[in-house]
Parts: sequence; C-alpha cells; structure tokens
Amino acid sequence: MAWGSKGRTKSEEGSEFTGFLDKGVRFEGTMEVSGVFRVDAEVKGNLLSSHSLILGEGARVEGQIEGNHVVISGKFDGVIFAKGRVEIQAKGVVTGEIHTPCLMIEPGGIFDGRCHMLAASESTKPMTIPIRSAGH
Repeated sequence: MAWGSKGRTKSEEGSEFTGFLDKGVRFEGTMEVSGVFRVDAEVKGNLLSSHSLILGEGARVEGQIEGNHVVISGKFDGVIFAKGRVEIQAKGVVTGEIHTPCLMIEPGGIFDGRCHMLAASESTKPMTIPIRSAGH
C-alpha cells in the first residue's frame, strides 16, 4: 500500500486501513467509518469513527469528530470528542474544542482552544487493592 506507507506514525504501524479520502477530494456532510480511516481531503461536517481517525498533512477539516483515537497532522477547526486519545503531530493545527481523557501535542503542533479532560472509562481506571498490614 504505497499511499499509506509515506509518513506513517508509530501509532499507525501494524494497523490495517479500511479506507481514506485523498487530496483533491471535497466532502460535505456526515461520514461514519469503521477501522482505521485516513483523511487528506477537505471535509466540512461530521466524522464518526469507532476506531482510529487520521487527519494527514493535506487534511483541511471543519466540523465535529467523534472517535476513539484521533491523530491530526493537518488542519482541524471544530469540536473533537475522543474516548481514547488525541494526538496533534508536529505539523498539526487544531482550533476549537477537545474532549478527551488523553491529549498529546508534539513539538511544533498547535492547539488554540479549550480542552476538557474527561475521566478514563471504568475499564482503564487504576484498580485499588486494599492491603492488610503484617501486624493484623
């Protein structure tokens, strides 16, 4: 897959892409995707993903993203709701609002807006185990 090998991030390695929107494509509306999906196009609307959503360097997205793992190397303006993590890479620019339990911004990445750090889901919260002292 020559289109997916250039500029892959560590988080993408080993993942199978289920689809992509390449440069030159303009999309307006709501798109629901499954699996790892890459966008390098101009999008105005809602992107819904149950897995990973990657906005490549060519991406110009305006609207709302709902996903699990969101990686941004292009430009995004709007609101992101992520159950997992949001990564803004070195060339990524995000303007707007981010709701996520984990936000990573690489040096060079830009975020201008508000971030709401959500509590991790019950399955990922640390577990407390009571320990009895040796004297009891």
